[in-house]
Amino acid sequence: MAKVITNQIRRLRFDHNEMTQQELADAINVSRQTVVAIEKGKYSPSLEVAFKIADVFSKPIGEVFEYKEA
Repeated sequence: MAKVITNQIRRLRFDHNEMTQQELADAINVSRQTVVAIEKGKYSPSLEVAFKIADVFSKPIGEVFEYKEA
């Protein structure tokens, strides 16, 4: 079975004072469209961007992203 990368970005944004996609994009220096694509699982972020996202939420990367069977 194929594996996919999933993420908890939407939940983390909500738990982080309902942070908008634009606010997250500004914090990690990418476009809002990039955040939308990552959040929806349509695009896998670079390792650097993944770590930046985890850092914004003060979470280990494994709590933001998971690599698991589809």
